Amino acid sequence: MKIIAVGMNYALHNQELGNTQPHTNPVIFLKPDSALLRDGKPFFLPHFSQEMHYETEVVVRICRLGKHIAPQFAHRYYDAVTVGIDFTARDLQRRFRAAGEPWELSKGFDNSAAIGQFIPLAQAGNNVQDLHFRLDIDGHTVQQGHTADMLFRVDDILSYVSRFMTLKMGDLLFTGTPEGVGPVSIGQHLQGYLGEEKLLDFHIR
Repeated sequence: MKIIAVGMNYALHNQELGNTQPHTNPVIFLKPDSALLRDGKPFFLPHFSQEMHYETEVVVRICRLGKHIAPQFAHRYYDAVTVGIDFTARDLQRRFRAAGEPWELSKGFDNSAAIGQFIPLAQAGNNVQDLHFRLDIDGHTVQQGHTADMLFRVDDILSYVSRFMTLKMGDLLFTGTPEGVGPVSIGQHLQGYLGEEKLLDFHIR
């Protein structure tokens, strides 16, 4: 199982981080399976970062083996969605980028991919490009988005990725985060919603 993630897929998020360069293709990076955090387990702040940020995203689960998938058929290759957090060591990411070095370590560390309970796409309205999602911290909404605002649609992302690597059943796609990312701290309670359905619920330790 692999975790495929898309960076810079919402225009306003790009602006808040100062990323103004347009991209012809999706910006893809991978997280190892050891990055998974699920079943409501707490996220423990790692010692190597002093600026840990949440990035709330819709996560899509792959349900079929696929390679060289045409965009018009990509919808056949996923069957369920949830809300996830792409945890980012922002201080490390800035340092790596300034040095022109790869920044996977700021994204792919242990437990950096928190995921909630998956629900069938049909239960969520059957249109992956019409999903409202949000993150509440300690009962207050801190980030919200709508998948219609993606720069690259889910089907186009899957088609693009499948040109380079085979998609397998159980693979996960983190589809990008909207504006509103921010830091987390010990003791906070994070809850992620798809529409009004709470799918993600855990604490920062």
